[in-house]
Amino acid sequence: MKKKYCHFCASPLIVKNYEGRERLFCENCQSPLYENPIPANAVVVLKDNNILLVKRNVEPKKGYWCLPGGFMELGEYPEEAALRELEEETGAIGEIDKLLGVTINHSDRYHTVLMIGYLVKKFSGNIEPGDDASDVRFFNSSNLPEIAFESHKKFINIVNFGR
Repeated sequence: MKKKYCHFCASPLIVKNYEGRERLFCENCQSPLYENPIPANAVVVLKDNNILLVKRNVEPKKGYWCLPGGFMELGEYPEEAALRELEEETGAIGEIDKLLGVTINHSDRYHTVLMIGYLVKKFSGNIEPGDDASDVRFFNSSNLPEIAFESHKKFINIVNFGR
């Protein structure tokens, strides 16, 4: 989907070379529309040698397995967002062990999603699907199903192989 109107004044946007890049620009406000990556997170939850995965109940990649995670909300710290998403999707209340890394995922809807990965080793609660998950379960890290997103595969590989 392409943006057509200024989100401040609702005037039509044009494409203009501004600050050395082609950008959407509002001639009425005389300002560019800066388009930035959308921040999101994914959590690798480890129990023994098993990784917690959720089966997606929404597009994109409905029916595929992925790490618990999702988009940050305004005013939320990245760690808070990760733990909120973990609880919403799995019922688990976790504690972040460490940052795994930062990467991007390409998205048809959002163009670029900035992915932040965390490791969780300590958690409590009843593990059950919630929010936009149809199933949730632990898989042995050496026998995982097909993973929905490349960024999630990267975070799993960091945990599995230390890279």
